[in-house]
Amino acid sequence: MSTRRLKNLVANKLMFSATILSSLIVFIITFALLQKSMPILTTQPLSKLLLSSSWHPWKGEFGFYPFIIGTLWVTILAMALSIPPSLLTSIYLAEYAPGKVRGVVKPMIDLLAGIPSVVFGLWGVLFVVPLIRDYVAPLAGVTTTGYTVLAGGIVLAIMVFPIIISISEEVIRAVPQETREASMAVGATKWQTIKHVIVRSAFPGIIAAIILGFGRAFGETIAVLMVVGNVPKVPSSLFDPGYPLPALIANNYGEMMSIPLYDSALMLAALILLVLVLMFSVVAEIILVRIKRRYAIGQAKT
Repeated sequence: MSTRRLKNLVANKLMFSATILSSLIVFIITFALLQKSMPILTTQPLSKLLLSSSWHPWKGEFGFYPFIIGTLWVTILAMALSIPPSLLTSIYLAEYAPGKVRGVVKPMIDLLAGIPSVVFGLWGVLFVVPLIRDYVAPLAGVTTTGYTVLAGGIVLAIMVFPIIISISEEVIRAVPQETREASMAVGATKWQTIKHVIVRSAFPGIIAAIILGFGRAFGETIAVLMVVGNVPKVPSSLFDPGYPLPALIANNYGEMMSIPLYDSALMLAALILLVLVLMFSVVAEIILVRIKRRYAIGQAKT
């Protein structure tokens, strides 16, 4: 065997091993969390743990329902607030912005992505919480401290902006120039070309950007922990406090470990969070594959 073929074989085996190891990490983490969660799972049924709203560790009551709902509230609100302005910004940067404007705005967006989450949390405490308490809530006829699901959603939305904007802008700019010229050659305006041709062509990549943003929002801990209120109660409105699963783990791990099953309950919370993220990721991947297949078929027909 020649030296070149030997090097190729070794490189192939190394890359294959690295790929398998990367894939196994998820299963290793899941197995470790499951093992640590077994004490509470053997004493209480999973259905009771997931559907109960009673969180009183000193009484042996570990109901995760408020934390699951709190996580969904904050994440869905953050995505609802972030997707429209992010997509409009990415379209402007890719299609309308002059080179000088793009050269200034793009680094600022990249800088926003690199800001530590605790800084976003502090900004939320100093600006978003008082804004909701003193102005937004009174307009809605509500009295609140400002530490609410809405505050968490706003902070998370701003943290998600750079991810969706950067990726969406790249996939929109990647649409071939010939596609734009062909659309405008048949009489379409620039906005019609963007809406019906460019966005359609870039749609799978835009969906991927939204999925990545959702994953960032779903698992965020520190910034949300600082502004969401951390009350173990199912929120009934945007002006109620919430308590997402990541905040529960960060707030309590290492404390009150003298309470029986408390450590196991927090490990189960981490396992629930991991399973929810995996479920959303799998569903999103299935949707993305179907969208790509549909667009491939449509382009093949045309």
